[in-house]
Amino acid sequence: MEIRKGTLKDLEAIAAVEAACFPAAEAATAEEFAGRLQQYGDHFWLLWEGERLLAFVDGFCTDWPDLTDEMYADASLHRENGAWQMIFGVNTIPACRRQGYAGQLLQQAIADARAQGRKGLVLTCKEALVHYYAKFGFVNEGISGSTHGGVVWYQMRLKF
Repeated sequence: MEIRKGTLKDLEAIAAVEAACFPAAEAATAEEFAGRLQQYGDHFWLLWEGERLLAFVDGFCTDWPDLTDEMYADASLHRENGAWQMIFGVNTIPACRRQGYAGQLLQQAIADARAQGRKGLVLTCKEALVHYYAKFGFVNEGISGSTHGGVVWYQMRLKF
């Protein structure tokens, strides 16, 4: 197993994992991932087993304190020196879930954000996953303003 950052050569694998993890209304497209990888590939954490991508976490940095729908669509909003590491997706292919892969990637993202001097990390999740992210120190801030994919999201924040 290897954890590494993302590059454009990973685009096809990333898009395939995303499509396996989220319904079409919630999933980012290959085109969106291409823009993200070009703008902030160093904020992708990919878990590979040989040539197979098993899981990934991605997001960008910003000084905005809350995750907004606009952020998903516009990779140019990334600010490398931003105070907050946003997490847009936590993805593990269905056949490999419940093996700790997402947790390993989240721990790496948290460690990297801390080492980079950020204030912390912010993500949104469905209600059923609030308890999962709480295990990593994220605190539920209630229903998010995000309506991405027509779903109710809860904003979670981990402060350093």
